[in-house]
Formats: sequence, structure tokens, C-alpha cells
Amino acid sequence: MRALLAAMTALALAGAVTSAAGAAEHEIRMLGEGPDDPMVFEPDFIHAAAGDTIRFVAVDGYHNAESIRAMFPDGAEAFKGEIGKDVIMTLSEPGVYLVKCKSHYGVGMVALVVAGDMPDSETLARAVAGPHPLRARATFAAILDAIAEK
Repeated sequence: MRALLAAMTALALAGAVTSAAGAAEHEIRMLGEGPDDPMVFEPDFIHAAAGDTIRFVAVDGYHNAESIRAMFPDGAEAFKGEIGKDVIMTLSEPGVYLVKCKSHYGVGMVALVVAGDMPDSETLARAVAGPHPLRARATFAAILDAIAEK
């Protein structure tokens, strides 16, 4: 009986390691100057799998990354990084995740992350259609335009 329990435990642990090892880590850099605009996430869009992680790298020390409240998939945990510090977000649920730099949200420093299946353009438009500052709305519109061109 002990041998059977040990074998079952080993199989369960092996499955967890395989699942964890199968998750990818993506990187978004927080920059004070991008190729076209100041104060940007680079890249500002990532399509990943549920279970993957996003590492926000503080290249310039005056940015953070945090969730835009109430604009995350159901069941996903909001996060808030500190200014000038790297932060990791785990894509715990499939869906659309919206991210901002608290200090530069008003000048359009936002990012869009999709975990799992890519939604259609109408669903994406609804996901980003929150009460954002004007420049943030423009950045989200540009991200959606770039996605549509692919």
C-alpha cells in the first residue's frame, strides 16, 4: 500500500513539474523612451498561454506595472508593482489583461496581454473600452489596430 501511495505521489509531483516547466516567461520592458513615444511598455502587446508569466522589467527607474482595476478575467488576481522594481504577473486565467504604469497612465503607458485563445476584434474592443485617460485610449486603439494588421 505504501509503495502504491509513493508511486501516486511521485506521478502527481512529476505532472506538476512538467506543467510548471511548460509555462513560458515573457518580458515587457518599462521604458522612459520608446521608438515612437515616450513612456512605453515594450512590447505593449503579448499573446501568451494561460499559466505563462509576464516579467515587467524596470529599465528606467520611474515606472511600475499594475493591473487596471476591474479589467482582468474573472478569477485572475490583480497585481501592483513598486516604482522602479521588476514585477511578475502570472496569467492564471485565460482572457484579456490590461496593465498600466500608475505614474504615466495619463500619457498612455498601457499594455494589453491576452492569455489563451485570441478573442475576436469586437471582444477585444469591449475589453479595452473602459474609462481610460485620452492618451491611454489612443494607445489601446493603436494596439488593436496593430493586432488587426497581423
